[in-house]
Amino acid sequence: MLVLAFDTATTAVTVALYEWLPGDTVYARSSVHGAGRQRHAEVLTPSISQVLAEAGVSPGEVRAIAVGVGPGPYTGLRVGLATAYALGDALKIPVHGVCTLDAIAWATGKDEPFVVATDARRKEVYWARYDSYTRRVTEPAVGPPSDAAGHGLPVHGEGAALYPAVLGEAGEPLMPSAAAIAEIAIIRLSGRAGLPLLPPEPLYLRRPDAQEIGPRKKASQ
Repeated sequence: MLVLAFDTATTAVTVALYEWLPGDTVYARSSVHGAGRQRHAEVLTPSISQVLAEAGVSPGEVRAIAVGVGPGPYTGLRVGLATAYALGDALKIPVHGVCTLDAIAWATGKDEPFVVATDARRKEVYWARYDSYTRRVTEPAVGPPSDAAGHGLPVHGEGAALYPAVLGEAGEPLMPSAAAIAEIAIIRLSGRAGLPLLPPEPLYLRRPDAQEIGPRKKASQ
């Protein structure tokens, strides 16, 4: 069973294709760091095509999609989720969501408590606390770096790299990987315990920067 995974919740665009077999073989993967907040749409589709081509796999052979659902900014998440919906609908295959913070946590491989934090802009971070790489113990949150630092634990992710004075030295990885998203999905789909699969819906945690304009006030008489 082939699982295509990707994430656009950060400035990185990451794609991986996994074959669900004993050993969970990796066919191909592609990560584009620093794609920029406005370039996700330009980078994601070519990256998917590249990964499939390197593996010698046609889209029709993919049997499931796993997509990072954030938390993250509106624009990036919209690109990844819209692509996942479109592919899932066209190929008539299931689409599963994975928390982007969980993908970073999974890649640490750590069995002791830690925090994951990513850039939320506005001098804030998205963060969550973990007992191990397989178990998240808080819901994803957004707030000042001091919120993530309040537990006195090591912090992994780009958020720590941006605010080292508050969060300390950043632990690797700084960015999510589609390989981790694929592994999380494969483990849960095979009936084993691990980090949860989510609906393919965005975790924004706050309103988009662009707000709908309200009704105009009447001019005073």
